[in-house]
Amino acid sequence: MNTNASRLAPVENNQRIPANWAVRATLLWRHRKLLARVTIISLIASLAIAFIIPKQYKATASIMPPDQPGPGTMMLAALLGHGGLGSLGSLASGLFGGHTTTALFVNLLESETVRGHLIDRFNLQHVYRSRYRITTAKRLAHRTKITDDKKSGVITIEVEDTDPVRARDLAQAYLDELNKILNQTSTSTARQERMFIEHRLNAVQNDLERAQLELSEFSSKNSTVDIKEQTRAMVDTGARVQGELLVEESGLQSLRQIYGDNNIRVRETEARVASLQRDLVKMTGTSAPLQAAIAGGTDSSDSGDKGDLYPPLRQLPRLAVPYADLYRRVRVQETVFELLTQQYEMARIQEAKDTPVVSVIDVPGIPEKKSFPPRLILTLVLTFLSVATAIALIIFREGWSKLNPNDPRKTLADEVVPAIRGRWHAIVSARKDAA
Repeated sequence: MNTNASRLAPVENNQRIPANWAVRATLLWRHRKLLARVTIISLIASLAIAFIIPKQYKATASIMPPDQPGPGTMMLAALLGHGGLGSLGSLASGLFGGHTTTALFVNLLESETVRGHLIDRFNLQHVYRSRYRITTAKRLAHRTKITDDKKSGVITIEVEDTDPVRARDLAQAYLDELNKILNQTSTSTARQERMFIEHRLNAVQNDLERAQLELSEFSSKNSTVDIKEQTRAMVDTGARVQGELLVEESGLQSLRQIYGDNNIRVRETEARVASLQRDLVKMTGTSAPLQAAIAGGTDSSDSGDKGDLYPPLRQLPRLAVPYADLYRRVRVQETVFELLTQQYEMARIQEAKDTPVVSVIDVPGIPEKKSFPPRLILTLVLTFLSVATAIALIIFREGWSKLNPNDPRKTLADEVVPAIRGRWHAIVSARKDAA
């Protein structure tokens, strides 16, 4: 008896399955017109929805960070890890625990600081029609995809937007903001040295200009161009004038003995002797103190007013001391300025080496084709879902109608549905009365 039952059971089960499918197929065939209408309406509605959804354009940029973190990157990570930049403080913590430069750059690109700058730069609150800044930042993050290749370390930035030009500009802005952060937070030794040398160079340049101005004023007032050369020239000229004076005086004495004092040749010789004596006195000068001349007082002004082309010989030793002091100050400042200029250029080169450089592999361009929505796929999926929903409703309604009225599920539905419907009408009426 049991054996016969076990033999008949598979046959009965095999007959139920095709019977159920046949019943459902028959049910759907009876509602084929309804399904056809649903298919056509859903197809038209899906096409409308697919074309109403605004186009999205995707701009892509690829960058390659340094292979190994340099001193500038290590200092940047340490600064970020200690909260040196506020919202960026938690982004680079743990860099020394195994994080790579690629991970650091990805965190910087995804930081709130970068997004905030982009929101302000492109006025994204107005573009996204968002009232709150945090909502705008979330929408920007949703439209931005930043990925890194674990093997090569290449970082890819993808930005989607309804405007292809704005998508390109946003992708480029990410690169600009990353470079700006790296340059602003580069606290390497070379940068600090460069800043110190730059301030020192400005101070030395001012001292050099002031020393040159004082030397030029002193030389202009006292007619001192080169004390050593002027002294040598004055001594040679004075010796020549003095020698000529001695020759003329000897000739004058001879002429007086021969012709007497009233002879014209004697008078001419006396005039030449007097002229040579005046020139010699003018060249020799006096040995009076030169306090006023050093301070730019009366002596120097008097000599300047007289139009003297050179200072007196006896005053040259006194002028040599302040002139040498001013000249030495100028030379010292020039030497310091040259050395600092060389050190400044070397510090700039070293700073450029220590500053992390982002190598751009693919520059973002204006996308030509939309990236979303895929209209054909979207239309087919929506149409399929609509038809499947209609089929499910038809089968459910048919099965529901065949339930026993005393079935607990039907009893529960008869109690719940009127209550929900009454509550809904009450809400609608309250809103109408309030309006």
